[in-house]
Amino acid sequence: MNRAERHAAIQRLIHEQPISTQAELAEALRREGYDVVQTTVSRDIHELGLTKVRHESGRLVYAFAEDAANYREDVADALARWALTVEASGNLVVVTTPYGYAAALAQALDVAHHPHIAGTIAGENTVLLVSREPFTGAQLAEELQRQRRAA
Repeated sequence: MNRAERHAAIQRLIHEQPISTQAELAEALRREGYDVVQTTVSRDIHELGLTKVRHESGRLVYAFAEDAANYREDVADALARWALTVEASGNLVVVTTPYGYAAALAQALDVAHHPHIAGTIAGENTVLLVSREPFTGAQLAEELQRQRRAA
């Protein structure tokens, strides 16, 4: 089975069931008859542009960017729920989260198209925000703190 067929299977699986990890996706693909390894699944996730979003069950699951709007979190609620610390440096803001929640917070900020955020990068428990000029990191951090407290 070729890559296009595998990608189609991944799309169907992601829409049919909540899948949280590469291992879960690999296992689901194996049940469908695909012989895959973790590196193949990782590459497929990247190529398909999958992101993680908060499922109604509370778990982070894979979703397609176009489907992420269904999981949109209000920025203030997302910050109140997941942001532990907010620290500015130059035109950057570093937000720490509980382990495993950085992607969910970054996704909420990305989907919201926050006017003062040029972009986000998420690790496991840290989100790096780049402020949009002329905003500084300090101004953005202060704004995010206000939104977090308002929630």
